[in-house]
Amino acid sequence: MLDTADSTIAEIQADIDRALEAIESIILGKAPQVRLAVCCLIARGHCLIEDLPGVGKTTLSQTIARVFGLGFNRIQFTSDLLPADILGVSIFDPKAQVFRFHPGPIFAHFLLADEINRATPKTQSALLEAMEELQITVEGETHRLDEPFFVIGTQNPLDQSGTFPLPESQLDRFMMKISLGYPDSEAERALLSGGNPRDRMHRMEPVIDIERFVQIQAAVETLHCADPLLRYVQELVHATRNPGLFVYGLSPRAGLAIIHAARAWAMMCGRDHVEPGDVQAVFGAIAEHRLTPSEQHSRPTLDLVGELLEQVQIP
Repeated sequence: MLDTADSTIAEIQADIDRALEAIESIILGKAPQVRLAVCCLIARGHCLIEDLPGVGKTTLSQTIARVFGLGFNRIQFTSDLLPADILGVSIFDPKAQVFRFHPGPIFAHFLLADEINRATPKTQSALLEAMEELQITVEGETHRLDEPFFVIGTQNPLDQSGTFPLPESQLDRFMMKISLGYPDSEAERALLSGGNPRDRMHRMEPVIDIERFVQIQAAVETLHCADPLLRYVQELVHATRNPGLFVYGLSPRAGLAIIHAARAWAMMCGRDHVEPGDVQAVFGAIAEHRLTPSEQHSRPTLDLVGELLEQVQIP
C-alpha cells in the first residue's frame, strides 16, 4: 500500500498524464517534444523552440498555457520592436502630477516570445532580467512578476533571412531547446482530416488549475537526489568543458537546470527520487543549445552529447 508521499506523487503523475493527453490531442505525433516542454514548465525553466515556420510552435505554446490554466500573452518579435514594447512604460498623469507605470505584455504567467531572433539584440536582452530574477527594472524602478512565470521563445533557423543570433547569455536563460520537425505520415494525415487544431484548442478547458500547478512545481523540489547522482551530473558537466570537444563547456546554471529538470522528469514518471535515466532523458535538450563544437568536429552537437552520455560512467 502506498504511503502518503507515494500517494501524492501518484496523484501528481495522474494529473500530468491527463494534461499530456490533452496537449497531444492537439499536437499530433510529437509526444517526446511535448513531454520535454511540460517537464521544462514544471521545473520552473524556460523553453526555446527552433524550427521552420508552420510546424506548430505557436499552437504548442497556446495549448500548454490553456491546459495548465495560465494567463497567456504573445509578443511578435520584429526588427523594430523596442524594449518598452515588452516591459511597459511610465506615462505622466497630469491630474495626479506623477508618472504611472503601465505594464507591458511581459506581465503574464505564460509569455510566448514568437520569432524571438527577428528582434535586435537590444530588444532580446529585455527578457534577461525577467527570465532569471522574475522582475524587471524600468527607469530605475523594480517591478516583480507574478509566479509562475514561463517563457517559450520560438525562433526560425539562423539561415533564414531577417534573423539575429541569440547571444550565449540569452541562450543560457533557456533551460531547454526542442525542435518539432515535420510530422510523420500518420500524424499528418490525422491533422489534415481533423479540421483546424486551433479551433479545438480554443474550445479546451484547463485540465489543471493554476493553484494545482503551483503545488506541482513546489513538489518537484522535494524529490530526492542522492550524492552519487549529483556526482554523475557534475562529471557530465565537466566532460563538456573539454576544449577538444566544445568551444565552451556547460555553465553552473546548466548543471542546476539538469538537476531541476531531472527531478521534474522523475515526478512525471511517478517516482519520488531521481535516477540516472532521468538525467539522460533531459540532458540533450539542456546541453545542445549551450554548446558549440570545436573546429575539428563537424558532427552535430547532439551526436557529441550522445557520445558523452555513453562515455561517462553511470553510478
